[in-house]
Amino acid sequence: MSIARITVLAAAIAVAASSPTNASTDRGSAADATAMLNRAHAHYLAVGREQAMRDFSTRGNGWQDRDLFIFCLDVSGRALAHGANATLVGRDLSGLRDADGKLYVAELLATGKSGGGWVDYRWANPPHRHVRQESSHVLEFGDDVCGVGVYR
Repeated sequence: MSIARITVLAAAIAVAASSPTNASTDRGSAADATAMLNRAHAHYLAVGREQAMRDFSTRGNGWQDRDLFIFCLDVSGRALAHGANATLVGRDLSGLRDADGKLYVAELLATGKSGGGWVDYRWANPPHRHVRQESSHVLEFGDDVCGVGVYR
């Protein structure tokens, strides 16, 4: 076997071996999202609504992990907390549409209010702005709905 062929083969093996590991450390899993959401719910119950919303929107205090973060909405779709973009807090997000035109905020609210669960939609992944499938696990926190999304 030629040296060039061996080099190409070795490079291909190295890329294949490293890709899954790098992807898994850069992104949170569905299990990670559920764990964060449950931890956030306990925090909400312990410190109250106002403090929890401030905490969830403040970077560097444990409510952001890789591409995972907490978001919370009131019953009308107004953002109460957003761990990735605090400038969204206070804005009405009820009219947001995903890449396919789906009004997904209403589904987030309905799912959260009916016992919680997962909602699927297509959204631009912030680091590279590529549209990807996202699933958010949502749960009712008092009168509000909070969630954590995972890019697929």
